[in-house]
Amino acid sequence: MTGVIEERPGAGRAAELEPRLAEHRRELTGYCYRMLGSSFDAEDAVQDTMVRAWRSLDRLEGSGALRSWLYRIATNVCLDALDGRKRRALPVDMSAEPSAPVESSLAGVLPDGAWVEPALDRQVLPVGGDPAEVAVQRESVRLAFVAALQHLPPRQRAVLILRDVLRWKADEVAGLLGTTVAAANSALQRARATLAAHQAADTRPAPELAAENAGLLARYLDAFERYDIDAFVALLAEDAVQDMPPFAMWLRSATDIGRWMLGPGFECRGSRLLPVSLNGNPGFAQWRSCGPDGGHRPWALHALEVSGGRVVRITSFLDTRLFTLFGLPDTPPAR
Repeated sequence: MTGVIEERPGAGRAAELEPRLAEHRRELTGYCYRMLGSSFDAEDAVQDTMVRAWRSLDRLEGSGALRSWLYRIATNVCLDALDGRKRRALPVDMSAEPSAPVESSLAGVLPDGAWVEPALDRQVLPVGGDPAEVAVQRESVRLAFVAALQHLPPRQRAVLILRDVLRWKADEVAGLLGTTVAAANSALQRARATLAAHQAADTRPAPELAAENAGLLARYLDAFERYDIDAFVALLAEDAVQDMPPFAMWLRSATDIGRWMLGPGFECRGSRLLPVSLNGNPGFAQWRSCGPDGGHRPWALHALEVSGGRVVRITSFLDTRLFTLFGLPDTPPAR
């Protein structure tokens, strides 16, 4: 930045603490993602957090305070980013009715930044740990849950994530936010009430683990790549939902999803898929065929929800920048 002189902390201090900054990157990314609803914004927020932390390493008192200090910086970065910003949502949550008939479903486009973006599990979820805590972490990055979080005022959002997801104590949260324990507890109760109201409206069943549906996911990949739409539709729940940011469209029935794939989505024939883990659920990266000359190019990330042995939701994100952000190749890997 022009006019700003960055002073590095003492060499010994930096050597001691710099590797520990990197150790916290994944959990900070998960925190910022829940706060902001965007993987791109979360990445920027964590980078900003690390830069601010690096500039101030020499002022940190006690290495044991590093984690809470980083969260304080990250919270301030997120609160600044959310100031005056409209909340993100999913297309199905932006309208009480499907946006358009199947044939004209691609007519409406959402404004940039309107939708909740996906997150790659390995960038936002911890590795290993207590199975019960891992389950809480997985549930807390579900697309529906992250979208529900966006209904909360930013400070309430921070309190709820810190208390109910990351299991911080009330006095720790109060200290981080510079408020009283009573005020922090009051904010938590209001946040829980708001979140419960929005989750009550979400009647979709809880997701199931990818490992429990390996056969279903293998059939999904096979049917999509062969573009056998009858076989594909047979894998969907009767009332399955599909949406596709940045388009405003959403569909609610296996029949309409099948019609869409044979209509507006027909150019997906010949695609290649690669299994990925998105938002605590199974998903696929899709490379679409370049045509008769061969080859494939990045096209979409499919985030799935599965229940009762059927796919109940498909959210396809067409922002190909996600391939770069998630470290996915430009062409599908050879099998």
